[in-house]
Amino acid sequence: MSPVKMYTTAICPYCIRAKQLLKARGVEQIEEIRIDLQPDQLSTMMSLTGRRTVPQIFIGDTHVGGCDDLIALDGRGGLVPLLSAA
Repeated sequence: MSPVKMYTTAICPYCIRAKQLLKARGVEQIEEIRIDLQPDQLSTMMSLTGRRTVPQIFIGDTHVGGCDDLIALDGRGGLVPLLSAA
C-alpha cells in the first residue's frame, strides 16, 4: 500500500473526515504533519501544494488535494487503485 501523508490541524473537521475515509479504504497508517504544532511546516505545505488550507493529502508521490478532492477521487473509483500502487 502506498504511504499516505497528510498536513492537518487538531480541530479541522475536514481532516477528520478525510482520515475516516482513508481508514475505511484500508489505510492503517497516516503520516500526519500538524501545522498547528509545527507552524514552520505551513510554508513547506504551501510550496508543495500552492494551497493554504488543510487537509492536504499525499498518497505516495501524488498530491490528491483536500478532503473534497479525496472524496471525489473515491467517487470516481480512483482512490483504491492509487492506494494499492506500489
